[in-house]
Amino acid sequence: MRVLARVDAALLNQTGYLFQWSPICLAVGIGLYFSLRFEPEWHVYACLLLGVAVLVWIGRARRTGWAALAMGGALIAAGFMLAGARAHSVAEPVLSWRYYGPIEGRVVAMDRSASDALRVTLDRVRVGDVPVNRRPQRVRLSLHGGPASLAPGQRIMTTGHLSPPQGPVEPGGFDFRRHAWFQGLGAVGYTRVPVMTIAPATDATEGVRITALRMAISERVRAILPGEVGGFAAAVTTGDRSGMGQETLNSLRASNLAHLLAISGLHMGLLTGFVFLVFRLCLSAIPEVALRLPVRKMAASFALVAAVIYLMLSGGNVATERAFVMVSVMLGAILIDRRAISLRAVAVAALIVLILRPESLLSPGFQMSFAATTALVAVFGQLRGYGPMPGSKWTKPVAGLLLSSAIAGLATAPIGAAHFNTMSHYGLLANMLSVPVMGTIVVPAAFVAALLAPFGLESVALNVMGLGLKWILTVSQHVSTLDGAQGYVVSPPHYVLPMIALGALWLALWQGRAKWIGIIPVVTAFLTWEQAHRPEVLIADSGGLVGVMSENGRALSKEKGSGFIATVWLENDGDGVDQMKAASRWPDGADMVKRYTWQGKELIHITGKRAAQGFDECQGHQIVVSAVDLNLSGDCGLFDPNRLKETGSLAISNDRITTSQETIGQRLWSPAITENRNFKRDQ
Repeated sequence: MRVLARVDAALLNQTGYLFQWSPICLAVGIGLYFSLRFEPEWHVYACLLLGVAVLVWIGRARRTGWAALAMGGALIAAGFMLAGARAHSVAEPVLSWRYYGPIEGRVVAMDRSASDALRVTLDRVRVGDVPVNRRPQRVRLSLHGGPASLAPGQRIMTTGHLSPPQGPVEPGGFDFRRHAWFQGLGAVGYTRVPVMTIAPATDATEGVRITALRMAISERVRAILPGEVGGFAAAVTTGDRSGMGQETLNSLRASNLAHLLAISGLHMGLLTGFVFLVFRLCLSAIPEVALRLPVRKMAASFALVAAVIYLMLSGGNVATERAFVMVSVMLGAILIDRRAISLRAVAVAALIVLILRPESLLSPGFQMSFAATTALVAVFGQLRGYGPMPGSKWTKPVAGLLLSSAIAGLATAPIGAAHFNTMSHYGLLANMLSVPVMGTIVVPAAFVAALLAPFGLESVALNVMGLGLKWILTVSQHVSTLDGAQGYVVSPPHYVLPMIALGALWLALWQGRAKWIGIIPVVTAFLTWEQAHRPEVLIADSGGLVGVMSENGRALSKEKGSGFIATVWLENDGDGVDQMKAASRWPDGADMVKRYTWQGKELIHITGKRAAQGFDECQGHQIVVSAVDLNLSGDCGLFDPNRLKETGSLAISNDRITTSQETIGQRLWSPAITENRNFKRDQ
């Protein structure tokens, strides 16, 4: 009883600081939903709904610390139900087989693929004679058939390949099928023939018209600022990255400046902050206005309007929506005479984002944005208690910028390393040289260009903007070529990031000495990450690639083909080599039959129909992986496309085989699990 009384007293001592825990509880419920390996039935939601009602009643009826726990439990259950409702609400048909034939649809979005090909998203799709009830509502198509002049709203036709969204390239990896489910993508593919326009953009909806306006602005910007600078300018103004090459993108990533491409919290904050400052200064300069009207609130209103316009013109993607919510909450706080920058405001923004898009919890953008914001607000809130920052009026801004960059970098580094397996060792230097230019030159010039555009004078401001962007690209190119500019990190176990996040949030939000308990899960998580082990053998779900962990790193069975899978495997290993280098680690063998002796077993990888026709051995100590269907007799472990279609990608460690289908389970976005009687678990 004494322990319970102490817990009750500790919770009562947090009165006034508990609201900040609301989005955390909601996020826990959302995370629990996505961590399941089965899709909950309706009676699970009914029980949760009843539980929420009971917990809310307990929380409102009692005025003890335990009431806070009851409300927290209600939020966890609500988060679970919210994620389930969202997953069911976006349900659309998903192609369940590989298709080749005519494809027709309306262009609603354009970007570039990892291979630097133009990629279009189509809706109102027609796919051969596929019936309506099985026809994807949206498909994404990479165009490899030569240059095409396309515009949003056009209806196009081509002949190409489509397939279902791909599952994880290894068990426990990123599940693109889940991502595509929430994006409404029912199929992805490519075409190698030219695209024909069969109808102009005459029936464009409002969303398509806005996209067409964005593309027109992007073309105008690139016409004034040619080359990579123009592509960069279009990316930060309209979200259109189609004008940027892969080399530039890679240098920005290596220098930790890729966040300047995404229209997120930094851009939205810089723009609204600049608009707020300009309008406040202008209004304050008019005595009649400054003395009689609430200038600060009027400036906040103008900044909010600017944020809405920027949201529409930038494409309104998830990152931009999240940034808009955050600045709207802070500007709204000004309008109702509340502190604009506080942990409570950050909590409100996080709640809104999670309610609107629960799936965003899993995205690195959401995690990094709120990690950086929470860390900055918490640290500077603590420093405020020690008085003003020492130094002169010239050194204070520099010290503040250094401190802000360091805090944001430390807060987001584990998240970036876990998701992207890289760390930029000179990222702080690159950001110190680039972010001030973005805030003082690029964003103001973009705002002035928007004001001058109706008069045809935008080129003056865009050229100034181009100077700032050229400086940023120069910094990224120089920093990315420094020795040791980029390090590689092995992927952590799936529970490491939640442990780090919960421990860090406890440190930031809990009041009193008990906050230091948060250090324990953070340290434990990093120690666990340090001891992380990668699978000894990886097998692609197509049977087209095999990777074995050797003394020198993972050896790949092919030096070409399945390039995306090879890249992800090597990145997750924390290995910075390319596929060709990793393939050189594989022992010499026949071109179409690759062999590798591993722990007393022989791994055999077969590619090509000719090699398959000449292969008839199948012994108990062998594991045979084939990119074409095989009909073998014997005791070997056989994984051909027919078998792998049921299991997905495979990982083998300590003589245990793990399949992607097992780790995902049977969810709305995953194909049904079918029994495979010939699948040998002992191999």
